[in-house]
This record gives sequence, C-alpha cells and structure tokens, in this order.
Amino acid sequence: MTKLHTILGIALLLLGCKTPEARKPISIKTGSFIDASVERNKQLNANEKDHIEKLMHEKKDLTYISSESGFWYYYNAKSTTDSLQTPNFGDVINYNYNVKALDGSLIYSKKELKTRNYAMDKQELFTGLREGLKLMKIGETVTFLFPSQKAYGYYGDENKIGSNTPLICEVTVNSITKNNTK
Repeated sequence: MTKLHTILGIALLLLGCKTPEARKPISIKTGSFIDASVERNKQLNANEKDHIEKLMHEKKDLTYISSESGFWYYYNAKSTTDSLQTPNFGDVINYNYNVKALDGSLIYSKKELKTRNYAMDKQELFTGLREGLKLMKIGETVTFLFPSQKAYGYYGDENKIGSNTPLICEVTVNSITKNNTK
C-alpha cells in the first residue's frame, strides 16, 4: 500500500507542476464594428456639412463665419464697442436663445427656454452653445448653425430634439458678470 501511495504522490506531484498552457479564444473579435461606426459618423458629418453649406449658399445676404470649433455663425446684432470683453472661465453669462431645425421650424422658443444664467465652463451645456457663448459680448445676438456632434449628438435631448439633429440657435447675451475669484 505504501508503494501505491508513493506512486500516486509522485504522479500528482508531476501533474501539479505542469506549465500552464494558453487557452484559445472562443470567438475572435475584430474592429469591424468600430470601423463601420467611424465610417457612418464621417458620412453623417459630411452630409450635415453639405446641408449647412447649401443653406448658407441660399442666404447669400448674410456673412457667415466658420468657427475653429466646427460650426458656423453670423451676427444679427454686433457690438460696436471694443471695450466689451468676451466671457472667461467662471464668468456668469445671462442669455436668451431659441432652437430651430435646419429647415427653420421652431423646436424651442425663447419664451419656452426662458432667460438663463450660465457659469462659463463650470456648468453643463451642449458643446456648440458653450463654444458659441465664448465668442459673444454683451448685447450681441448671433445665429449659430451647429452640426449634430456640436449640438445634442447621438442621443438628442430625449425630448424634442432627435438623434443626430443639426440645429440653428439664435442667442442674445444680456449681461456678463465677471468672476472676481481668480
């Protein structure tokens, strides 16, 4: 019996010291989904840009400016005073705005959205509007044309603005309260 125990012990010891073997994956994943998603987004962006450029071409009487952030805008009312400054980090901006679809149909009116206060870069606001407010001075009214990725993107606002919807926003800055805690 001791010989049997000794042989079993040696066998277990040899089997227990076996080097680990790499396991083969059950399924092989590729980047095809991500690659397809990137291509869809590029195509969506190109289509929206074409649509916005066509809209701008139809309204030749307006002077459109292309922003570095990837949207377009024109001034409805521009400040003629150079002494007014654009907002900085933490400044509180009091503003009104409306939201329209590219076809001009009203989604949210200024009355519906009410006058708002926004602490620059300290509160949530969709990307395009946040970047647009940085360009404005007190008393100015600007109309922005935002592609969907600068607006509410893939999810929309989960209310009236659907997925991948480019927007037109007319924004008026009423006041800018400077942040004195710098």
